[in-house]
Amino acid sequence: MLCLHVREEGWTESVKRNWICVRLDIYGVMKRTLLLCACALLLGAAVGAGAQTESAQPAAPLLTMFPHSDTSAWWLSGQANIIFQAHGAFHSPYEGPNSFTARGEYKTSLLGTLYTGYAWHFNRRYETDFLVDVESTGGRGLSQALGLAGFTNLDVVRNPNLGSVPYLARGEIEQTIGLTNRMVPQSRDALDLATKVPARRIVIRVGKMSLPDQFDVNEVESDSHLQFENWTVDNNGAWDYAADTRGYTVGGLIEYDSPEWEFRYGIVSMPVEANAETLDWAFSRANGQNFEFDLLKSLVPGRHGEERILAYVNHANMGDYRRSVQDYLAGLTPTPEITYTEKQGTVKYGFGWNEEQDVTNHLRIGTRFGWDDGAHESFAYTEVDQTVEVAADYSGGQWGRPNDKIGFAFVSNAIKKDHQRYLALGGLGFLLGDGKLNYGRENIEESYYNLHAWRGMYFALDVQHIDNPGYNRDRGPVWVEGVRAHVDF
Repeated sequence: MLCLHVREEGWTESVKRNWICVRLDIYGVMKRTLLLCACALLLGAAVGAGAQTESAQPAAPLLTMFPHSDTSAWWLSGQANIIFQAHGAFHSPYEGPNSFTARGEYKTSLLGTLYTGYAWHFNRRYETDFLVDVESTGGRGLSQALGLAGFTNLDVVRNPNLGSVPYLARGEIEQTIGLTNRMVPQSRDALDLATKVPARRIVIRVGKMSLPDQFDVNEVESDSHLQFENWTVDNNGAWDYAADTRGYTVGGLIEYDSPEWEFRYGIVSMPVEANAETLDWAFSRANGQNFEFDLLKSLVPGRHGEERILAYVNHANMGDYRRSVQDYLAGLTPTPEITYTEKQGTVKYGFGWNEEQDVTNHLRIGTRFGWDDGAHESFAYTEVDQTVEVAADYSGGQWGRPNDKIGFAFVSNAIKKDHQRYLALGGLGFLLGDGKLNYGRENIEESYYNLHAWRGMYFALDVQHIDNPGYNRDRGPVWVEGVRAHVDF
């Protein structure tokens, strides 16, 4: 398209006509995606019709491109997720080095994962799983994933210079120790290979892992591949969970599971500096400790429901917002600089609450609340000190599409006074920094429709509206439109 140079130019009157072309091109992409969905639906309908003629009892729909065995000791699967996002120009009287770009732009991300595993059964009460996952990330996020606390695409790596070279995402050993002979069913997937587990058990995991695989999980709002895409919708934004820039860490986790409640504790490596690719392996010097209690009890009789309470404590080489501002006002630094006040062994802590609840056969609601001390440097996930979130999804069973989903979420993020003043005086975080700050809560609404096309093929339309991007009332609001294609195999 000849209009692509808009992303590199300012918004003059002559360029506005070109942006109209770009928006038309975006909507053209969406229309072509919907056309592909329709073709896939027709193909899926034809396959389904053929299957029904062979059996009076139609089989459950296959939700991966190829079936996976429930009896084999080996596991092999994968996924690919492509997200295209764009936004138009929005009000912005000024910009800083870490601002969300005010002129119109569009970007595409690609994430692919290969999951492998082997399950070794000592007896029915003891099982050892070996998991090795390889991943590749490509493309870039809008504005290089800067300028928003609740960034719009969870698949984007926060360091775009890392490239798409495959890397080890997970390398875990999972040991299950049964405390009873009574077995209960478990859905087999790439992270848990057993189909039956003891009703009461201890599970130990060690190796390279991602903490959101096990902590703060919410079935309504945790999956950027089939649900919402925003960072602070899919995860608790105030949980500065230990991870490198790709979202992985190394350590150990132990949990107790029962039919009534669960408890888990993990201790893992922190990055050597904010948003770093390298982890600090000296646990005596730096570590992230996480605690979670899950109550497996529904608020609605006869429906599924869970509540989770999360707490974390990070020890790392973190800076202090108030001291950084004091050094600037004393003339020791030209601008507030958080890295100048970093001190090994600094403690940052926070809490979270998470609930999911089935309301009807089709409607589910998820909520989160998060809080951290706000005094010390946002270090590993994003720049949020407090968050409140509510989300809901509705399955398409009532209109004959049981594997489709429509979802809506609202999240409101905030930072504390010291963090606000640091940004207002020109300080930079690893994500935010407009040079000035007229503070306001960053409020985000997101909605999606996820269409199951055929087997493991899905397509989705997504739209996000962001008020006060980067907590700045002087900028925005901004609309971000997106198209997602996802394959499970």
